[in-house]
Amino acid sequence: MTEAQPENSVRVTDVYLLLAHEPYYPGPGTQEINTTLVAAASLLHPQVRQPDGARIHDCLTRGRDSGEIVPLATLTHELGGGAGWPQVGDWETVTTDLVQLVRAGECDALSLGLPSMARTLICTGPHSQVRAFDAAAGEFIAYGPAERAAVLAEVGTFLACLVAERDLWPGDGLLPSLTRPV
Repeated sequence: MTEAQPENSVRVTDVYLLLAHEPYYPGPGTQEINTTLVAAASLLHPQVRQPDGARIHDCLTRGRDSGEIVPLATLTHELGGGAGWPQVGDWETVTTDLVQLVRAGECDALSLGLPSMARTLICTGPHSQVRAFDAAAGEFIAYGPAERAAVLAEVGTFLACLVAERDLWPGDGLLPSLTRPV
């Protein structure tokens, strides 16, 4: 008799990693780029620190919905608020490598210049709240999971338009993904 696999063991390939990073300007007169979305498979690129990229890819692609956009902060939340990162890999080096790949044209990405609050919301966990002072109203406003979901939905709309023409190319010479015994 075959035992059913737990849901978190199912790997979904069309998942995307959303990460905030130090802003850069791709050219004169261009908008600041402070957030980048890549296909999960870009983590398997040979120019990304390995095996860290493959282990993050494994965390990113297990138990997700097809087409899901996963902020790096969500992975941090899932890894015990970051306590699990040492067992998975050096996320800082991996994300730096990913941004360098994107800037060098070695993989496709959706490069965004998110407004400050939107960027802040994707840098927090899925259940977090951010309070900001609204000087015009003279009060603090709380932004939480609903506003974060709205930011992800907006990014998803941009992504849908992009992948309707062609999937994001993760790069060439990708390494194999991790395999787990079932």
